[in-house]
Amino acid sequence: MSESQRLLEGQVALVTGASSGIGSAIACALAKAGAQVTVNHHHNPDDADQVVQTIEQAGGRALAVDGDVSQEADVTRLFATTVERFGRIDIVVSNAGIQKDASITGMTLAQWQAVIDVNLGGQFLCVREGVKRFLAQGLAPASKAKGKIICMSSVHQVIPWAGHVNYAASKGGILMMMKSVAQEVAAKGIRVNAIAPGAIKTPINESAWSTPEQLDKLLELIPYGRVGAPEDIGKAAVWLASDESDYVTGTTLFVDGGMSLCAAFRDNG
Repeated sequence: MSESQRLLEGQVALVTGASSGIGSAIACALAKAGAQVTVNHHHNPDDADQVVQTIEQAGGRALAVDGDVSQEADVTRLFATTVERFGRIDIVVSNAGIQKDASITGMTLAQWQAVIDVNLGGQFLCVREGVKRFLAQGLAPASKAKGKIICMSSVHQVIPWAGHVNYAASKGGILMMMKSVAQEVAAKGIRVNAIAPGAIKTPINESAWSTPEQLDKLLELIPYGRVGAPEDIGKAAVWLASDESDYVTGTTLFVDGGMSLCAAFRDNG
């Protein structure tokens, strides 16, 4: 990215779940675009420090902060630490998420609650704290909006997923939470959007693409014919966080190679 393309110069971003996978790609992409970045992790300091090192070696500024997004005190501390280090906060990417898969008859209440607490409850806590911070600090000098929030959703906010009811329910909840908050705070100059990734090559889903047979089966679901890379999501996050998308709020950007287009109907059903 050239200097003329540093769309987030002078801004501060917080990315949750940023020590690996999609989160680390987003953190690096935002930093490359000029933002100073807090890299949140939960008991994964070595990987978070590696992300910070990668950003700093490229000339950026970053900070690793431990914290469980499902815990209100941790989220408050995470935001406070970011402001203490960088002076303000302009961009929140609520990315942290987990899976605990089971059939509906085999799923325990603990498995249900853990996923809802992190994937939906954690996003609520981060969105709420982000809005509070944006309103308190006023208009950002380097942005048209007072603040930008990006919720990490999934194609499973619209595609049912048997055996993953807790995960799909959390992502469906994110859709309406994001839209409702966007509606509430738009007049205050705050933009709230979501990204819905499809199949992305990360360690958490390696079993779905690690062999030629598994990859071929996965590609049957993706009209565009390739599995996504974490960097695809990073680029989308930069755009949604920048003034290039200033008239966009309350929207989910699907980055899925067409997975949400019901690929089984490509040949006329």
